[in-house]
Amino acid sequence: MRLRYTGCLLGAAIGDAMGMPGEGNPADLWRAECSFRRAYKGHQNDALAPGQFTDDTQLMLLSASLLANRKFSIGEYANKLRDIHATGELRSPDGAVAAACLHLAEGKTPEESGVNSTTSGCIPAGIPFALAYHDPVEIRETVARICSVTHTNPAAIAACTGVAMLIHHTLAGSPDDLELARGEVSREDPLLGEKIRHALYLEQEGIGLDHAIRLIGNDLSVYQTLPLAFFLMARYPSAGELLSLVGHVGGNTDTIGLICGAYLGARFGESVLPGPLVEGLEEHIRIAALAERLLEVSAGGPPAP
Repeated sequence: MRLRYTGCLLGAAIGDAMGMPGEGNPADLWRAECSFRRAYKGHQNDALAPGQFTDDTQLMLLSASLLANRKFSIGEYANKLRDIHATGELRSPDGAVAAACLHLAEGKTPEESGVNSTTSGCIPAGIPFALAYHDPVEIRETVARICSVTHTNPAAIAACTGVAMLIHHTLAGSPDDLELARGEVSREDPLLGEKIRHALYLEQEGIGLDHAIRLIGNDLSVYQTLPLAFFLMARYPSAGELLSLVGHVGGNTDTIGLICGAYLGARFGESVLPGPLVEGLEEHIRIAALAERLLEVSAGGPPAP
């Protein structure tokens, strides 16, 4: 189980770093390769080196650190998020996250700070709860609350809880983890659940990835990001192939990469991740250590809310 925990967090960060230079770009599947790249000059991530990750992994590590230190609370998460945004440490957050941080800086409470947005920026923060908690009800409820600090739209909350529950079912060894997670999403947002169902249908029909991207979409909205991630996770069980492609599907590549990488690592363990990617990943030692500490937290029960 240790290797699946470290695989989950390392895979998420690797997927994010693979998607970092392609964020916002058109799809360029013909360029896919299993190595880190730098963003082109003038890109929003052009200051980042190959192997560095975006704000997505920063948010995931923020909640993971609080959980690992047994200091998690919604208030503490909100305060830390506000502070790293105020100091300029948060790397190009999406508009909803940035707006929520400004609301927190203005003195709004975590219950007041979120905005009605369907963007995907809340998804990464929920993943560590699938590692620290065992009770699915507790995962759903806590992840919904942490999502609401930045995103209050029901679709965003459904996506955030759905990804956390996907990791939960995957770690539990369910052979139907993708379908179970789709069901979790459908209960909270039927439209998003239907879009994921359609994406999985397209995958089963054998449609080509380039055509799937045109049909599903790849923008920042959870209505496109999550279905495309599910298509990729269902289609490509090979770590090298999946991680090579996530950075080239265009659009929200960093979040798509993070979701796919987390799933890949949780399902198959750290050993499936290409060694050069692990070694070349920013803060890989710290990330692996955090995952091991989350395993310790899970063994001792969830921290106090």
